[in-house]
Amino acid sequence: SQEKHQQRRNCHQRVREGGTVDGSAVPRAEGEEVGLCKDPPGSRPADLVQAKMVLSGGGGGSMYVLKDRVFNVKWRSDIDKACVVVNFERRGWHKWKESDQDDWNIWWASVYSTKQVFSSDSHVRLGDHQLINHFPNHYEITRKDLMVKNVKRYRKELQREGRDTSVLDIVPTTFVLPGDYALFAEEYRRKPNTTWILKPSARAQGKGIFLINKLSQVRKWYATQWPGAVKVNSSDAYVVSRYIQNPLLVGGKKFDLRLYVCVRSYRPLQAYKSSLCFARFCNFKYTEDEDDLDNAFVHLTNVAVQKHSDQYNENHGSKWPLESLKFYLKTNYGLKRTNKLMEDIDSLIVHTLKACQAVMINDRHCFELYGYDIIVDDALKPWLIEVNASPSLSATTDADRSLKFQLINDTLKCVAPRQWHTKQARGSGHHHHHQPSSSSPSSSSASPPNFLQGSPSPLAQHGSFTLLYDEVSQQQERLRLRREQEREQSDRPRWSTWGSSASVSGREPGRRSMSARGSFRH
Repeated sequence: SQEKHQQRRNCHQRVREGGTVDGSAVPRAEGEEVGLCKDPPGSRPADLVQAKMVLSGGGGGSMYVLKDRVFNVKWRSDIDKACVVVNFERRGWHKWKESDQDDWNIWWASVYSTKQVFSSDSHVRLGDHQLINHFPNHYEITRKDLMVKNVKRYRKELQREGRDTSVLDIVPTTFVLPGDYALFAEEYRRKPNTTWILKPSARAQGKGIFLINKLSQVRKWYATQWPGAVKVNSSDAYVVSRYIQNPLLVGGKKFDLRLYVCVRSYRPLQAYKSSLCFARFCNFKYTEDEDDLDNAFVHLTNVAVQKHSDQYNENHGSKWPLESLKFYLKTNYGLKRTNKLMEDIDSLIVHTLKACQAVMINDRHCFELYGYDIIVDDALKPWLIEVNASPSLSATTDADRSLKFQLINDTLKCVAPRQWHTKQARGSGHHHHHQPSSSSPSSSSASPPNFLQGSPSPLAQHGSFTLLYDEVSQQQERLRLRREQEREQSDRPRWSTWGSSASVSGREPGRRSMSARGSFRH
């Protein structure tokens, strides 16, 4: 009818002007695609209006938009942190309820919930419109003992291939107790004046960590930790690592770096690094005195430890932005050495991920936000301390609160489909959802689109996250270089390899003697 035709024309006009079907404006950049999808699952044709998107500077595409609202994204979270909850709510996403059961789209889950989801007994099958923030066996890189095992295995693989293994000199000499106790004792006797640090394999926030410099201390601790044990639970295992006794100091105090890395896929590997990094300082000046080996405020940089110190400063939380640290390094060590340190840190992150790539279960519904802890020695060499699967999102200062909020915001930009970012995410934050009554035939909420069909090329930047490594691009670049080499070889004159004798005898390079022709014929 004419009325429906006019309605459709109005819809087209609103979309062309940058709005939705209901006429509300959605600011978007030139050429940006919004709402491109197939029919949302569970929706009826009567609830949808198809419109052609015509943007200045770009082509067209089809998008489906609910008459009453944009796609209803549902979120759930196991942690009640403001930086997570507020970032979900400001996008206009709806909180998951118990009555929704498996009807959710993004889940900021704990490692325990992730284990339950991917358990063989759960019989849970994630839909194409669902995301969860952990890979099924994320512990392959976040458990200290498994990370060391994977790095050693990766080193052996590179050695078999004849490749350079110096890039894997990123983890201090480490042994897993109790299994490697004999190897550790042998290494200790070779270097008796070395300090070692012992850490639980599956704990965080500085819990259970202590330093030793005598083998008798380890024997005594070993006897009390596993008295007469024949088999030890893997969760009770410890790692003992060579302690970095020459750390880089600023103002005489030890520090480490906390860096955030977002992994969208392991096969192919695709990782982003955030610029929202900082240094964590001890409250007491560093010393190698044996009397201070038990002083955690001297040796451990964990905020969970340092905040209990009398010298803890609540204004800055003993933290320093990475940019401030880089300025300090450039001033004292020069631009070249500072840039080399940053390149080495990037290489450390990439090779740690590649070391675990072969054993990691790459589920397309998963992403991961890792917290890397790295220490730098006085030669400006970075060393990997550990990788955290659930980096702390607690805020100790206003600056820390702002950083964590932006971190989660940029993580969602990096991993969530563009169709999920509705007008509420770009506007003033006020929600104007029209909720139809449950008795209405059009009340069935539309699920977000299937974003897993067709993986778009990764963007170079998502807020503070910059593309660190993209395996597909690396493979394409290697293929391009190989094709160039093959093209150069094919362009060389064919006679140059066998015509030299002809040129020496005075004949033209392109001509052969009768004997030569006969030999070829023979």
